[in-house]
Amino acid sequence: MTASSLPYVVFGYGSLIFKPPPHVIAQVPGFLKGFVRRFAQSSSDHRGTPKSPGRVVTLIHLKDWAAFSGSDPFPEEDTVWGIAYTIDPKYESEVREYLDYREKDGYTVDSTDVYAIVDGKEQVVVPQVYVGRNDNPSFVGSEPLDALAEHIWSSVGPSGRNKARDYLYDLAAAVRKLAPESYDSHLFALEVGFIYSLGEV
Repeated sequence: MTASSLPYVVFGYGSLIFKPPPHVIAQVPGFLKGFVRRFAQSSSDHRGTPKSPGRVVTLIHLKDWAAFSGSDPFPEEDTVWGIAYTIDPKYESEVREYLDYREKDGYTVDSTDVYAIVDGKEQVVVPQVYVGRNDNPSFVGSEPLDALAEHIWSSVGPSGRNKARDYLYDLAAAVRKLAPESYDSHLFALEVGFIYSLGEV
């Protein structure tokens, strides 16, 4: 199989988990090694506005996150779980255009190994991943958890509210369902903060 005939596989680690791309013909839960998932990307087109950007997750290499993680209390050992989607080849161009537009606010396309458990064995797939690199204008780095929670709580954009049942809660619920090993300290602490500190009960 030549490089040009390889299937188009995209890895979802944020809203793509609970709002997948169109024309998916196969999907499998998988995980990354050497990354963290953090609410470290501003969103002025989906979960906020240009005047009041919201916050969405991005992937950061562990070696890069060390420079921005001064207020991050969570262990680096958490594994980033998501879903690897295989797209119907007939619609590859359409889905690429759709995702390029959906992820236009500071995200770029990267390729990295995703590890999936298939028939009880670890298998590597190499999908495309939309990453908000730490040198893009929308990258905000690490923020104190309480300030970040309040920011997410108050933000709203064209795709809905940044908080419950729209982004953070939907993402936390989806991540829990991926695999017994799927755990995200940062994400789940924000969720608990909303429930117990901000009155989401």
